[in-house]
Amino acid sequence: MSTLTHPEWNQETGGLEVAKAFADQIRGKSGKKPGTVTLTRRGVDRTIVLITGVSPESIGSSIALSIASQNPKLVILASRTKSKLEQVLKNVQNTYPDVAVKIVLLDLMSQESVRAAAKEVSQLTGRLDLIINNAGIMTPTRQTTKEGIEGQFGANHIGHFLLTNLLMSQLLASVSSSKEGATRVINLTSLGHRLSPMRFSDYNLEKSNEEVPEAERHVPLPPAFSKTASDGYNGYVAYGQAKTANILFSVGMNEKFGNQGVKSYAVHPGCKYSAATRLFGRSRGSLLTV
Repeated sequence: MSTLTHPEWNQETGGLEVAKAFADQIRGKSGKKPGTVTLTRRGVDRTIVLITGVSPESIGSSIALSIASQNPKLVILASRTKSKLEQVLKNVQNTYPDVAVKIVLLDLMSQESVRAAAKEVSQLTGRLDLIINNAGIMTPTRQTTKEGIEGQFGANHIGHFLLTNLLMSQLLASVSSSKEGATRVINLTSLGHRLSPMRFSDYNLEKSNEEVPEAERHVPLPPAFSKTASDGYNGYVAYGQAKTANILFSVGMNEKFGNQGVKSYAVHPGCKYSAATRLFGRSRGSLLTV
């Protein structure tokens, strides 16, 4: 049985409290405090983090503020809407003026945009200690990426998969100057993964449940989740598949890169009243959050 480092934490525990408890892992081995200066190698090793899906009053912005509170070396915020990124940038800089923050435009529905974003990140830093793949979309109607991939799978999984792979050299560069297991890729998933496994034979969700192999069929859906669009598309099943893919991505990363020092974790962030719940309704959206 695993042991919790902070068994006293619960659903009421905030990000700032968590960041403070793990401050040494954000500031680096020097334990540098905000507003102080050090020229040691350990000071240079403060955390460099990339966070996707950042907009005002979102999980992404909360993560950014929490990490910034403990004086990392650099926080890179990536999202598709420049004006929203700039709002979060201003908020972080006003709250923690000593922290370096950069913004990068990233549209996960376009692999061209993902490649451009990865190039920009690589120009900002040769090292990444932490990638938090937080961005995600939810839609009850079918959308497709510019490459023709079902939108929720394309943005929530494929986009992040491509981005992370393009930045693997930056992650591996972090390993030599970090504690064992400190270089990480965090994939935000959801309890919504329970709605559907990965449909390897039909990731674009073009077939009925009965037409795919039994192992790929979604679970019997309660009435609240069974409504489909006129073309037969079920946004909840699509979302469930994408969140399952996020988990499998972490499993695969650990198998391939774990022995090289890069760890990956798939995390359900809890339930937050957000754009998802406004779109799907509070009860359904809370289950599927991010």
